Amino acid sequence: MRAWVVDRPAPIDAGPLRRVDRDEPVPGPGQVRIDVTCCGVCRTDLHLAEGDLPPRRPGVTPGHEVVGRVAAVGPGAGRFAVGDRVGVAWLGRTDGSCRFCRRGEENLCLAPSFTGWDLDGGYADACLVDERFAYALPDELADEQAAPLLCAGIIGYRALRCAGVPPAGRLGIYGFGGSAHLTAQVALAQGLRVHVLTRGEHNRRLARELGVDSVGAATDAPPEPLDGAILFAPAGELVPVALRALDRGATLAVAGIWLSGIPPLDYAAELFEERRLRSVTANTRQDGEEFLALAGRLGIRATTVPYPMDDAPRALVDLAHGRFPGAAVLHR
Repeated sequence: MRAWVVDRPAPIDAGPLRRVDRDEPVPGPGQVRIDVTCCGVCRTDLHLAEGDLPPRRPGVTPGHEVVGRVAAVGPGAGRFAVGDRVGVAWLGRTDGSCRFCRRGEENLCLAPSFTGWDLDGGYADACLVDERFAYALPDELADEQAAPLLCAGIIGYRALRCAGVPPAGRLGIYGFGGSAHLTAQVALAQGLRVHVLTRGEHNRRLARELGVDSVGAATDAPPEPLDGAILFAPAGELVPVALRALDRGATLAVAGIWLSGIPPLDYAAELFEERRLRSVTANTRQDGEEFLALAGRLGIRATTVPYPMDDAPRALVDLAHGRFPGAAVLHR
């Protein structure tokens, strides 16, 4: 089978992805093999290719928004049958026994494995997944629509919960790419007022089309104090900007796995009055199940840009340079 791999991270314009031929993977105990239909392109894949997120092993295949069909079932696996349509997400495995797993916080597991970082992902003809960490996909979601939901959507949903915006409250969204435009739809459906602060006119246009309450530049002040905010842009310099926009007692949730350096914070202006800064770390399977059911019920729609799997490097280059709104999706 064919697969893209990252051997030596480098700036994306230098071409760090390499195409290889590999034997078709054979599922082990509790695993299933997925014949990939499509795979979303996540900013985390870009961080992996460029080395902001160092590869856990040489030759790893990126991709953790995978949609496909079960092609083979390993010993002891019985949750899915050959032909079932499933999704593969970022959280690929946990130890199930550490103190965090025991209390239902598997996103904080001490020994996790992640798809497209530790485990080979979906920039390939096929991949393996522990069937306990695969998702049955709602019939309402077509393959290309489902792919971005498996990371961008799930993480955005968790970030929205972490931001703790009360009913009918005011949410700020900083950055407006694949994850943010899905989160905005959920927030609007829940009756929140949504203010988007982002660079790039095509991102602002998409936000307006979705019906948010205001749109401005990333460093602008929103038109009203925020009851919570989410930082999707991997730009640490926006942390103090967003904190200053919060009302008393509100939370800024940082949704990305990687963030550039945060400038020194002014305690009085940016943290006092019980403003909170917190990160969002991976997700639980419960987050995923809840969000996918919600997305199907609410009709959440991803704005997608299709690329052939052969053009995976170009998709990452275009992502890095902000050349499309929404989310790119690779198709076999």
